[in-house]
Amino acid sequence: MARAILSALDCPDGELSILIEDDKGIAELNSEYLHRKGPTNVISFPMHDGKSPALNDILGDVVISIETAEREGTEEGTGMKKRFAELLIHGILHLFGYDHEKNHYQARKMRKKAAELMKIVEGIEL
Repeated sequence: MARAILSALDCPDGELSILIEDDKGIAELNSEYLHRKGPTNVISFPMHDGKSPALNDILGDVVISIETAEREGTEEGTGMKKRFAELLIHGILHLFGYDHEKNHYQARKMRKKAAELMKIVEGIEL
């Protein structure tokens, strides 16, 4: 799934690490690196600022809480697999410099790209 996302973003040779954590583990990372309390669903750690090219196509790290993905998927009625895919896309887009917190325009741009990528990965078997 990650390979399909990277190819769709014109970075087929891009490298990233994906860490699947529980809520406790991601809460510790959230506190240590983002100074935010409690668990979250996904955190990205880009290796570059989104403006300069990544060194050797190494993009960064995406950390996903599997517990939160399962809980949110159940609450949304979409299931854990689809929610996990949404979070993976979201995390990878952050590695490419997309942001949803700065302003509404960027948030809308990120949502649109995420929807495009979701169509690509929907057919991929997990």
